[in-house]
Amino acid sequence: MAITNFILTVAGVSAVILLMRSDVKQSANIFKRNVRQIRHWLEEESSSAAKELEKAKPKELKGKDIPKEDKH
Repeated sequence: MAITNFILTVAGVSAVILLMRSDVKQSANIFKRNVRQIRHWLEEESSSAAKELEKAKPKELKGKDIPKEDKH
């Protein structure tokens, strides 16, 4: 009876370990895919923000020099 309990315990623990290993591998793959997607989104946003800054450059005023006040 003790040997049967030992064998069943070893089989159960082995099954749990196998399931956890595959679950961890699957979770790691999903995490890597999510990181790649987020990195892609950030790169898109930074490039579009750079383009928006290029479009929105302030125009320089020609011929209007503002004199600085003298400090006392």
